[in-house]
Amino acid sequence: MITLRRLDLTDARTLIAGARTKAEEIGVPMCIAITDESGNLIAFERMEGGKVTSTTIAIDKSFTASAAKKATHEYGKASQPGAPAYGIASAIGGRLMVVGGGLPVVVEGEVVGGIGISSGTPAEDMQVAQAGIDAFLATL
Repeated sequence: MITLRRLDLTDARTLIAGARTKAEEIGVPMCIAITDESGNLIAFERMEGGKVTSTTIAIDKSFTASAAKKATHEYGKASQPGAPAYGIASAIGGRLMVVGGGLPVVVEGEVVGGIGISSGTPAEDMQVAQAGIDAFLATL
């Protein structure tokens, strides 16, 4: 038998609130997705003005970060021509994201979920995702 730790809806709301605060601070309305440790969606918010096309991207960034247990920008580096994971972006029906903005949520060394952000640049998305995680970890 395996005992799993995963984010719940209250945790997801905390992550979203922290990300939203940072997105408002930098002036970029974002799509924010939170998944459990298996990549299943828990909660989603498209801020007023967040790009409609970023809805699926944010969800898939969160899916990648939690289910693959790796930040999406790390896959970006590893998936370039000649790199060890070249072509991985087409895996899982194209759901595996290789653009920055998806981060695993780690508690005591264990991935308990993921956060995916989209609508800004990859650097802005990563900054907002980290702010969500920081807000969540501050509650533990």
